[in-house]
Amino acid sequence: MENNNNSGQQPKREVKIRHSLITFAILIACMSYGIIKYDAGVHVSMFIGVCGAACVALYLGFKWDFIEEAMKKGIYNSLQAVMILIIVGILIGIWIVTGVVPAMIYYGLKLLTPRFFLVAALLICSITSLATGTSWGTMGTMGLALVGVAMGLGIPTPVAAGAIISGAYFGDKMSPLSDTTNLAPAMAGTDVFTHVKFMMKPTGVAYGITFAFYLFYGFHFAAKGGADLSGVEAMSSGIAENFNINPLLLLPPVVVIIAIARKMPAIPGITLGAITAAVLGLIIQPGVDFGDLLTCGYDGFVANTGDKAVDSLLTSGGISNMLYSVSLTIIAMMFGGIMEATGLLQVLVSRLVKLAKKPASLVLTTEVTCLLSNIVMPEQYISIVVPGRMYADTYREKGLHPKTLSNALESSGTVTSALVPWNTCGAYIFSVLGVHTISYMPYCTFNLIMPIVTVVMAYMGITVADKYGFSMTKKGQAKEAELREKGELEEI
Repeated sequence: MENNNNSGQQPKREVKIRHSLITFAILIACMSYGIIKYDAGVHVSMFIGVCGAACVALYLGFKWDFIEEAMKKGIYNSLQAVMILIIVGILIGIWIVTGVVPAMIYYGLKLLTPRFFLVAALLICSITSLATGTSWGTMGTMGLALVGVAMGLGIPTPVAAGAIISGAYFGDKMSPLSDTTNLAPAMAGTDVFTHVKFMMKPTGVAYGITFAFYLFYGFHFAAKGGADLSGVEAMSSGIAENFNINPLLLLPPVVVIIAIARKMPAIPGITLGAITAAVLGLIIQPGVDFGDLLTCGYDGFVANTGDKAVDSLLTSGGISNMLYSVSLTIIAMMFGGIMEATGLLQVLVSRLVKLAKKPASLVLTTEVTCLLSNIVMPEQYISIVVPGRMYADTYREKGLHPKTLSNALESSGTVTSALVPWNTCGAYIFSVLGVHTISYMPYCTFNLIMPIVTVVMAYMGITVADKYGFSMTKKGQAKEAELREKGELEEI
């Protein structure tokens, strides 16, 4: 890893591994104590970690002006992610007020059938999470209703919770509206559309295995009839009564998917999805005007349907609701900027990458780091931010495309957070679904196998891409050789 010391300043003391470990120890201690002891937000704890990194840098002999410039450079590197998060906030607000998100949820609820409850729960939560970009919102509303249905059907709640969590985290991992889906490529150094497209193959395999598991496992539970579907029916009715549900409202997500497939840059692609929804909403939704689009684009949509579950699910979006992620990204990049510029990151990573002789081994090392981050710094965002900044330069030095790293971050950092009881995600799931982490963990098929699938496919060369963006399979390398021969090869 290169030292990003552009001013040429050399520390008075040699940067050693113990200095890096002390810096991370400060961050880990603050994060863990703040979250576990006080259930506090991560921002101030992260900032204390920034202060710790700055103090270590000063001890090593770096001047304050250099440290400040390092923080500014770190923030500058995150500006594309910040812009995308802001635009996504606008998109979510517009998609809800115009009926796009309600339509996706409404049609998803129609999939619920007692005979195939587990598969239906998986699909419903997948659709809802894809539409809203939030696993927490999905589990706290749709998931809560589905747990009640499962109890009526005689299906053990840990099994039902596993299907709900698997679906919710699939959407959280793949939705361009999700914080983590935008955060991972930002830390790795690529864009969200490139990231999502590269994740499709391994995620599709993991999701297929998950679907098959719930399909066959569901046959063990015969429907007893008498299931209380009132909660689900109330949500469906509440949506239909407050929004004009029309199949045309499914067009904006299709537009975004096409933009991804056509390799359109993230910002115009997401903006196009928002514009399409705005036009359709003004035509289809009675009472929605341009002022509503402006208001919901900034403040988000506030639902008032009379159904608490529906209101909780659809009250979302807007620039203001993205400021949590934006501010966390800025603070995290202040920490990363100091660590990179002073070489504190380099000394730690150089030790870790010695364990990774091949690209696939580096993917494995990254995923283990993400899992450990979820355990010792129990917050999903940090398990993406810290490993992302740790390994970004190493991936480039080894001739790997940043999407290789972003995929590894999400395949472990995002999904394993639900498997740690004291992680903010594990604690939240227990509080809303009423099922302990140890009980539902064996049935969280998607969360358990996603990291494994990514590593296995990395050793096959599928989830490892070279600097030109081609996978390291025979087919990928043959395509690269063909373009090289034609003189059309361009380094990404």
